[in-house]
Amino acid sequence: MENRTSPVVFTRAGFWRGVQQALPAVIGITPFGLVAGITGQGVGLSLGEITLMSATVYAGASQLVALSIWSHPPHLLAVTFAAFVVNLRLALMGPVLSPWLDKFRGWRVWLSLFLMVDHNWAFSVREMNAGYRDAAYLLGGGSMLYIAWVFTTAAGHLMGSALHLPPGHPLFFAALAAFVAVLAQMWRGLGDLLPWVVAIVVAVVMAQILPGTFWYIVAGAIAGSITGGVRDHRRRQRA
Repeated sequence: MENRTSPVVFTRAGFWRGVQQALPAVIGITPFGLVAGITGQGVGLSLGEITLMSATVYAGASQLVALSIWSHPPHLLAVTFAAFVVNLRLALMGPVLSPWLDKFRGWRVWLSLFLMVDHNWAFSVREMNAGYRDAAYLLGGGSMLYIAWVFTTAAGHLMGSALHLPPGHPLFFAALAAFVAVLAQMWRGLGDLLPWVVAIVVAVVMAQILPGTFWYIVAGAIAGSITGGVRDHRRRQRA
């Protein structure tokens, strides 16, 4: 273990350590990648398009949300904004690693942040808190997961093409089911009940006001986020 007072470095050894320790997480994301690929094929995206989406967006939860509300023609603003709201949590996760990332500038920081997802972020926080001082660990883990995600979504698209599933097949519900599975892991107890209920109620009301659109997802996400933010602010004031 490195000394906590030693300088933060960015080395090949740290990079490969991150790659190796991310390998078990690859097994975990594989089903989600396959589901995203199959769903992409089901909504009419080509192999190149779903691969490009995974390579540029690289965010499993937001991709699953985007694909679950995809239409022809797609409501690009609604899809983009829904994905943006889902990914807002990353803006809160990044600063946690500032003891590592603040020591560097340029491509090391930007590439590390682009490749940061829940898995390698959690691994990196654990390593940082244990006194590990090599910031390339985050980049290594993210690179491994990035390759796996792009590959598995492409594989899922090929599987969907081979199966020739008709529109509306129950398997396409897997995207929504996978996202619900991810969402369930975010439940922290009864303290989360109010923002969740607000999000649900607003989404249901908006679905009645604007039937046939996907703005209810955006409205519910914004309402729930604002409610959660106000709740957390009041808790800090009382503390």
